[in-house]
Amino acid sequence: MNARLEDLPIRDDLRGLVPYGAPQVALPVALNVNENTHPVPQEVADDIMDAVAQALHEVNRYPDREFTELRDGFATYLGHGLTRENIWAGNGSNEVLQHLLQAFGGPGRTAFGFAPTYSMYPLISRGTGAEWVAGTRGHAFTIDPQDAASQVSDAAPDVVFLCAPNNPTGTPMGIDVIEAVYDATDGIVIVDEAYHEFAPREERSALTLLPGRERLVVSRTMSKAFAFAGARVGYLAADPAVIDALRLVRLPYHLSALTQAAATAALRHAPTMLRMVDDIVGQRDRISATLEALGYEPYESWTNFVLFGGVKDARTTWQALYDQGVLIRDVGIPGHLRVTAGTEDETSAFLDALASLDSAS
Repeated sequence: MNARLEDLPIRDDLRGLVPYGAPQVALPVALNVNENTHPVPQEVADDIMDAVAQALHEVNRYPDREFTELRDGFATYLGHGLTRENIWAGNGSNEVLQHLLQAFGGPGRTAFGFAPTYSMYPLISRGTGAEWVAGTRGHAFTIDPQDAASQVSDAAPDVVFLCAPNNPTGTPMGIDVIEAVYDATDGIVIVDEAYHEFAPREERSALTLLPGRERLVVSRTMSKAFAFAGARVGYLAADPAVIDALRLVRLPYHLSALTQAAATAALRHAPTMLRMVDDIVGQRDRISATLEALGYEPYESWTNFVLFGGVKDARTTWQALYDQGVLIRDVGIPGHLRVTAGTEDETSAFLDALASLDSAS
């Protein structure tokens, strides 16, 4: 007979927890995990394949432990006077966040975030031994600078997560909130800008706040705007001292030569890759407008997804869409569901399926 998890000598603080579990189901329209559903353009794919093929010639050797060329590429992409000394990367932004928790969190320390927010923050925090503390949001999931600073000051956390814009709600976060939170703590402040490329172009990035703030970290990902979710590449920008701290906890050679080659090639085509963003934003806004016309309550979103309320029975609606071949996400907020903005055809499939449910009820 197979052993059960509870039969094993697992850490006491992990007992009863459940892993991240977004459904992976082969449905015709999968809009549940905020992927960029557009394929990588062929010209970019060709260059990536050439770069990976070249890297294969030396795959018998360990990769560049400092992934120097890739860090140069990220620094060039981000701008703001950043250099490779300000850059770190990992296998997806989750590994980058894990490195931060390993270095600045851990047993006897606390991590803080404003709920509801990205579900991996508490999982990574607890997995690395830190206690997770959840703050609260205001009306429509917004955050006020003074209230945010007060909550952070009272909690006195070692690490603060600010998801800007926020997942799963899509909510924008003002630069004034980030400034207020930073001034209210002596801990590390992580601004997760995984969806920043989908925000209005004129809006400032937290990258503009980095000079003179050695405890501020801005994390990004290639999974969303760059349509690179399967490659697993995340990165951050921070003071060089933070980068030195992360070297203490990373596993040696943690980024494979193939990953480095693929990501470096993709960055060379940033303008081409980012052209998809405009189309996705258009579909996002189309979703919001149509949801409102159907009587739902979409929230303002600066991401590639839309959270909407006014759902009488979220589980029943989710299942009815599933039965029509459309997969969206029940994020656990009563009366709400979340849908990724896909291609025009995928968006139409979702909206038509949802409208058919309303007409049938």
